[in-house]
Amino acid sequence: MKPDSAERLANLVEQLKIKNVRRHIFLCADQTKPVCATREEGLASWNYLKKRLEELGLTKAEDCVYRTKANCLRICDRGPIAVVYPEGPWYPSGPPEVLERIIQEHLIEGRPVTEYVFAENPL
Repeated sequence: MKPDSAERLANLVEQLKIKNVRRHIFLCADQTKPVCATREEGLASWNYLKKRLEELGLTKAEDCVYRTKANCLRICDRGPIAVVYPEGPWYPSGPPEVLERIIQEHLIEGRPVTEYVFAENPL
């Protein structure tokens, strides 16, 4: 890697607070071939998640939460599906009220929302 490229990467790591990521939520949305939810439902969930994490200041906090829009998480039922790491619970994230509980209880407070968890695999 060229020195200037390495320096740019180091600056991005600092700017994006990658070393401070406490949790990372992956959400299937905007699938190429929607199966578990319509494209509109997936995008609505993604937009809600993105907006709320920004509103709550979680994307650039000292203990920040990262989000990634996945094309498909391969669980094609009751979607959109979400998984949160490092704890590893899998959720059918569905409507905003379910996502809000995941945000408040799991992403902020660190307690998985057990009534929605259908699988677990911690890192």
